[in-house]
Amino acid sequence: MNNTKRKSLIFLALLILALSASGCGSMSTRGKSTAAGAGIGAIGGAILTGGSALGTVGGAAVGGIVGNQVNKK
Repeated sequence: MNNTKRKSLIFLALLILALSASGCGSMSTRGKSTAAGAGIGAIGGAILTGGSALGTVGGAAVGGIVGNQVNKK
């Protein structure tokens, strides 16, 4: 994947994350952490695997699990 495509993918992922975060007003703290973890994981997975769909989905899954477990009592 060339550098321009990678930058476009990162920008698009951040834009989607920002737009989806605006709908989280009524979510619990744990739900927000799960959603944020999944978004960050998806971005990280996409970057690390060069935009691979499997890497993006895998990163979202791992990030969601980690986000869900943050501050667990």
